[in-house]
Amino acid sequence: MAPAAFDAEAGATNGHGASYGTKPAPAAGLGPGAEADAGAAFVLESKGTWWHAGFHLTTAIVGPTVLTLPYALRGMGWGLGLTLLSVMAAVTFYEYSLMSRVLDHCEARGRRHIRFRELAADVLGSGWMFYFVVTVQTAINTGVSIGAILLAADCLEIMYTSLAPHGPLKLYHFIIIVAVVLAFLSQLPSFHSLRHINFVSLLLSLGYTILVAAACIRAGLSKNVPPKDYSLSSSKSEKTFDAFLSVSILASVFGNGILPEIQATLAPPAAGKMMKALVLCYSVVVFTFFLSSITGYWAFGSRVQSNVLKSLMPDSGPALAPTWLLGVAVLFVLLQLLAIGLVYSQVAYEIMEKGSADASQDRFSRRNLVPRLLLRTLYLAFCAFVAAMLPFFGDIVGVVGAVGFVPLDFVLPVLMYNMALAPPRRSPVFLANTAVMVLFAGVGAIGAFASIRKLALDAGKFKLFSNNVVD
Repeated sequence: MAPAAFDAEAGATNGHGASYGTKPAPAAGLGPGAEADAGAAFVLESKGTWWHAGFHLTTAIVGPTVLTLPYALRGMGWGLGLTLLSVMAAVTFYEYSLMSRVLDHCEARGRRHIRFRELAADVLGSGWMFYFVVTVQTAINTGVSIGAILLAADCLEIMYTSLAPHGPLKLYHFIIIVAVVLAFLSQLPSFHSLRHINFVSLLLSLGYTILVAAACIRAGLSKNVPPKDYSLSSSKSEKTFDAFLSVSILASVFGNGILPEIQATLAPPAAGKMMKALVLCYSVVVFTFFLSSITGYWAFGSRVQSNVLKSLMPDSGPALAPTWLLGVAVLFVLLQLLAIGLVYSQVAYEIMEKGSADASQDRFSRRNLVPRLLLRTLYLAFCAFVAAMLPFFGDIVGVVGAVGFVPLDFVLPVLMYNMALAPPRRSPVFLANTAVMVLFAGVGAIGAFASIRKLALDAGKFKLFSNNVVD
């Protein structure tokens, strides 16, 4: 169990009720006088169905990063690239199912965890683990929120410059626009409130993947596309670094780091529901990831850019797809980035609400509404400022993602399963989990190395408050 220092916070969230009125229901197992804290009662309220959790999970995993997958294949080639993509999909589905089983196991014993940090501290019995998880999770979520604002602003700038090539608006203007929209949407009080937005996000991800795939097929059949070349680099060191970067991209695109918070949105008992959500999510994952990877790499081969949309809109020469199709795809990406920004802000909002709100009063009372409005707006203003100041933040996020997603999504789930459910040490499950843990710890090291190398190579392009986003 977690140390006594964490009992108050962990206990306040285990088994909290599914419905909240003016006063939250007591948390199960804590006695009649115990109450759920405001973070649990308002942000992580447990009212959702398995398909709502599927929408949240899909938005957390399936984003515009799918458009980088052809570039990941470029570093490994057809055979190894598609094999590793398949392996990564299978391993992450397995990892997330294990984490869900650990959550179900704790819930069955009267300890329902709705926060990743409390789950890790309870199962692993380590005080420093609590702080490790909350630090890494906060860094990832804030980084993704900043990146979503930056990329959404970049999408707006692309559309604007196509309509007004010499217009006066700069990147920071679009960052402000995106931040204002997100500040408005962020006043939706709970993760569960995003269920309809995240359903639309799921449809948008399918939409732009299909549009971009169709554009790639059209480009691949046209005479304007550069000659296809699927060969790898002739330099052994360059080939190794390209493969490392590709592995880093694959590890990052499957990560999310917030599965316990997503499972927390399920109405109790949550046992078994998350598996249905995972099946829904991975149906979309398999379709979008493989379609984007195969069509993009087929069309452009080793000349594919880090975002396949850039290959379809080359700096010189005509666009390789109809303008309307590319415009709709960029619009879909822009809209989904808003949903992604909202989803990855929920952990920050839960932490804020837990410390600033009064769970004994209604969530829309002046006592709770004013701090929510101020704190969430200030958080997004901070994210927007960093996005404007560091338009090369994507490279920094790459390092944070490589260092953060691997322990949260690849190492901790199997470790917690071995600790909580205690399979025999010589059983195939225990040995497989240990092998996965060791292997992906190595993947994390490789990913961090590759991301830091890319950061160093791009350093010459970095300029504070630049009007251009560094790819």
